[in-house]
Amino acid sequence: MGVVRASRWVPVTGWFVATASSIALSWVALLPVLNAARADVGALPDIDQVPAADVVAPISEPPSVARQSPPAGSPRATTKKPQTSSATTTAPVRTTPATTAPTTRPATTTEDGWTVTTGGDGVRTYLRSFTVEGGQAVIKMTGEGVVSLVTATPADGYSVQKTQSAPSDLAVYFNETNHSFIIRAIWWNDAPFAEVNEIGS
Repeated sequence: MGVVRASRWVPVTGWFVATASSIALSWVALLPVLNAARADVGALPDIDQVPAADVVAPISEPPSVARQSPPAGSPRATTKKPQTSSATTTAPVRTTPATTAPTTRPATTTEDGWTVTTGGDGVRTYLRSFTVEGGQAVIKMTGEGVVSLVTATPADGYSVQKTQSAPSDLAVYFNETNHSFIIRAIWWNDAPFAEVNEIGS
């Protein structure tokens, strides 16, 4: 029985020996190739000689708004806003009252139904209102002999017409069909003169 067991292990032992021999031969054959490749690449540095990578710390706030804590025991600094007053103080302004010359109203009188006013230049103005069935007219004259119509308002059913042959002679007509009222005003003998006539019916 001992001879049989020994004969079984002989092939296995031979296989291990053959395999180990082939591995050793292969390693010996590859050594020149590995040495040549290592010479081209260069020797690898030791792990202790490799510099550590830079570590960037995260920034919690931008540098422009970074807050600095005051030293321990120091009072917290506070910033006060300048106070603005809503009321503006202005220095009182003294004004000198303007000196105005007293104004004198021209004297007014009445002559023969005319309202007479004398101006500062001494010229007299005459004003009179005339009312007839055909309407109403206001006529003005000056001491220089100029006659003018101020207003003329016809009554219902009438029309108004003005004629002036000269600066000192004025006539105002209030007309309806076949019927007229004529107001004539003239400067006569350095005084106003007026007359009212009715024509037709």
